[in-house]
Amino acid sequence: MFEPFSLPFVQRGLWEVLLLSGGAGVLGVWIVLRGLAFYAHGVAAATFPGLVLAAGLGFAGPLGALAVALVFALTVGRLAARDDAGDHSTLTAMVLVGALAAGVLLASDVFPRATNVTSLLFGSLLVISERDLVIAGCVSVAVVGLSVLAGPRWLAVGYDRPGSRTLGGRAGGPDALLLLLVALVAVATLSAVGSLLAAAVMVIPAATARPWIRRVRTWQVVTVALSALQGVGGLWLSAQTNAPPGATIAVLAGGVFALSVLLRAVHDRRRRGVRPRPTTLTPAVRGGAR
Repeated sequence: MFEPFSLPFVQRGLWEVLLLSGGAGVLGVWIVLRGLAFYAHGVAAATFPGLVLAAGLGFAGPLGALAVALVFALTVGRLAARDDAGDHSTLTAMVLVGALAAGVLLASDVFPRATNVTSLLFGSLLVISERDLVIAGCVSVAVVGLSVLAGPRWLAVGYDRPGSRTLGGRAGGPDALLLLLVALVAVATLSAVGSLLAAAVMVIPAATARPWIRRVRTWQVVTVALSALQGVGGLWLSAQTNAPPGATIAVLAGGVFALSVLLRAVHDRRRRGVRPRPTTLTPAVRGGAR
């Protein structure tokens, strides 16, 4: 039953999902809490022109993706710093359109032969290299460390952006750091699930656990564990069914999320109970009854 995990390339994929679950799980809580789910998807998808450049010029794809992701994060952060509401969704949509348009132009006109970026668009978890494992481990350590240090500021800015200035500094600083970390994790997930499915690792596990947990630290621990379990389960299902690992993990995560929402709705309905209809007649009805 567990024979696939005896294969070396499957073991490397297993280590990859376990290493990624630490950083992606911790950061995923901040992504959901701060309403950055669309930004997380956008920064991952926006790496497309970097992947095309890397394929066309002959250097490592993650380097091109990282460069574009950092530019994307700095641009959105800069624009959001001028907005008192800190609305990242609209800004993400505008910058994402520009990035995707640039990628299409590069792939069709400048580097028409450099379109073999499918592995990084959809992931290739079964061909993970030692470099990918090192990147995943370093990024996860950085995310956990910075989350401990900057977490209170991220929380304060999220709940009360104007009032957070009383803690010292400007709201743009913590926001920029958070956006940059999301970009780093998005690039680290490219080899595993690809740029188009990064939300399956960065967002869905945290969103799945959110309805059941109130404390941020507990939420992060549960999200890390859930991300690891879904990664391992998706990898096993992929090996059993010969399906793409990234897509399998994404489908599994989506199914667990839907189940969590359904169970929470049933739980809340049972707690409230079915309210009985009032039996007391209104004055108008009583008058008519006479």
